[in-house]
Amino acid sequence: MGGVLDGVPSGLLISIFEIQKEVNRRRPGQSEFTTSRSELDKVEILSGLHPDINDQGYQLSLGSPIGFVIQNKDKKSSDYNSLSDVYRPSHADFTYEAKYGVRDHRGGGRASARETICRVVAGAIAKQILGNDIIIQAYVERMAGIGIPADAQFDISKTKNSNVCCPHEITSKAMEEKLRSLSSEGDTAGGVISCRIKGVPAGWGEPVFDKLNARLAYAILGINATKGIEFGSGFAGSENKGSEENDSFKTLGKTHSNNSGGIQGGISNGQDVFFRTAFKPVSSIKSKQKTINKAGLPIEIKIEGRHDPVVLPRAVPIIEAMAYLVLADFYLTQRVQLNS
Repeated sequence: MGGVLDGVPSGLLISIFEIQKEVNRRRPGQSEFTTSRSELDKVEILSGLHPDINDQGYQLSLGSPIGFVIQNKDKKSSDYNSLSDVYRPSHADFTYEAKYGVRDHRGGGRASARETICRVVAGAIAKQILGNDIIIQAYVERMAGIGIPADAQFDISKTKNSNVCCPHEITSKAMEEKLRSLSSEGDTAGGVISCRIKGVPAGWGEPVFDKLNARLAYAILGINATKGIEFGSGFAGSENKGSEENDSFKTLGKTHSNNSGGIQGGISNGQDVFFRTAFKPVSSIKSKQKTINKAGLPIEIKIEGRHDPVVLPRAVPIIEAMAYLVLADFYLTQRVQLNS
C-alpha cells in the first residue's frame, strides 16, 4: 500500500517515529480479537521530507507532497480462490463489478480495510501539524450489544490497556467474553466507537457547505464498515424538549451541558467535540451462508482465510486519524483567514 499527502506546509518538524507509532496501533495480529495476519507495517517515506534527521529524530517538511509506501508481506491470495465467481453477502463484490465491469476477487480490492493504513499515516502527520494543543481520543463504547453504562466513570487513557480498546474495565471484560463466544460460533460483531476532541478553539468551521460536523461526517463515513455518525446527544437528543436539550452559557466559551457536541451552526464553540460512529459486524463470517454466483444461481459458501471477528479495536486509530486530518485542514484555513 502507498499514498501521497499534499498540502503539508514547509518547515515543519515531522517525526517518522510518531508516524510509525500510530500505524502500529492499527497493525493486525496484536491480540486474539484481530486477524492472525502478520504484517510489520513499516512506513517508508519516499518524498516530501528533508533527508537530514536531527538529534531528536525529526525531519523538515519540504512543502512538496509526502509520498510513502507500506509493503504487504503476509498475503495469501489462495484463500480467495473459491470466491472468484461468487458474490459474498454484504461485501462490495457485486457493487464493485457493477461499477467497473470487472473485479479482483483476491481480497476486497479498494474496499479492503487494508486501505485504511494510508489514512493512519496521513493522520499521524496531521496530528504533528496541529501540535499538542488538540487531543483526539477514541474508544470502543459498545460492542456485540454490550456497552459502557451511561453513569460509568472511566479514564479514556486506559483504552490502551484493553484488548478491545474499551477504557471501562468491567465492560471490556464482558466484551471480550462475548467476542470469544461469537468467534467460536464462526460469527462476528459490530459496535460503536466514541471520539472526544479536546482543545479545538471556538470559530473553526464554515457556516454552510463546510460545516465542521459535515466535514467530520464525510471523513468518518468514508471508513470501511461505518453505518452512521451522531454528534453530542445525537439521536437520543431528538427525543428531548428544547428546555432539556439547549446548552446554556455559564461563562464566555463555557456551557453547562454539551448536547451540541462542541459544534453549533457548523462552527466549533470551544467545548469538547464529541461524536459516535456505528460499525457493522464484519461481513466475512466462518459459518455457511446462502448467496448467488455470477450466473445468478443460488449457492452456499463458507468464507475461509484470516479475518477480524470485529473491526472496532483496529478502527480506533483510524477514527482518530481522520479527525486529525479534518482538523488540520480547518487549522490551516483558519490561520490563513486570520492572517489575511
